[in-house]
Amino acid sequence: MKDLHLPLVAITMGDPVGIGPEIISKALCDPRIKNCCQPVVYGDARRLKAGALLAPMDRAVEEIASIHDARCDAHTLCVVNPHPVDTDNLAWGHPSAASGAAMAAYLEAAIDDALAGRISAIATGPINKYALKMANIHFNGHTEILAHRTGTQKYAMMLAGPRLKVVLATIHIRLKQVSKALSEEMITTVIALTDAALKTRFGLASPRIAVAGLNPHAGESGLFGDEETRVIAPAIESSASQGILASGPHPPDTIFYRASQGEFDAVVAMYHDQGLGPFKMVHFDDGVNTTLGLPIIRTSVDHGTAYDIAGKGIASAESMVAAITMAAGQARCLNRQKDQASI
Repeated sequence: MKDLHLPLVAITMGDPVGIGPEIISKALCDPRIKNCCQPVVYGDARRLKAGALLAPMDRAVEEIASIHDARCDAHTLCVVNPHPVDTDNLAWGHPSAASGAAMAAYLEAAIDDALAGRISAIATGPINKYALKMANIHFNGHTEILAHRTGTQKYAMMLAGPRLKVVLATIHIRLKQVSKALSEEMITTVIALTDAALKTRFGLASPRIAVAGLNPHAGESGLFGDEETRVIAPAIESSASQGILASGPHPPDTIFYRASQGEFDAVVAMYHDQGLGPFKMVHFDDGVNTTLGLPIIRTSVDHGTAYDIAGKGIASAESMVAAITMAAGQARCLNRQKDQASI
């Protein structure tokens, strides 16, 4: 490896028939990646080379069976392939049981190496829930697989960018189920996960966390709903009693703007689209999904497999670049804190 001081970041390919091979190839040519980490791709070398035909790389590709075999330098990229498949039968934009099994195997190998301390962080390429099910893998996505493989019970999704960070209290559930799903304990847990991540992974000594209300105008004293007074406000009070700088419930129509202007370091949103709508207005191209609460560092692109444009050479790599650089940044921040604790 070229620089032992740079964190070793695993980049999982995602679905090999999606845009993952292309955006990884593009990202690895970006100077921001070369200066922040030592990248190792977990995927298929032939698919990566096919992606590189769409976005030429400036280094050779060497496929290896295990991270233990990595002997790559600045001119050679190592590709760990724990699940070789017949790539001749893979077509861009056409997921299959084979591509679904491969994408899961790439992720699981990276998780195992992260848990063993052989890599510093994971940046994941896009996977597809339908392809997972075709491969008889019954998880809804990355987060669920990561939580299962790491034995994590309490975790949360953060969408992060330079101007705005949003954490979701509930994720992929029906809108009519949100109110019933919210509880004081759950919101308190999400606030605590947010506070811990901002301190340990982003280096903020005293992070300011805004908590959005569920209803218009944050309920307006119960006129538009009682979730704010019944569960959200008590969770904020409980968090504040633990020394966390949490405030709210704030009206959802203004709090994301205030946070994007620097008034807060993160916003806890009550449901998926409440948080992701404002976030993607600000960070559509460079947003990153990072999982809080895991014992390992994981970031991801904030988009899907984009089968409709796979193989066309037009996919943007900005979110992939952002995910890799954020993973490396979190690893460096964590290492600094470990060094300081050992002094």
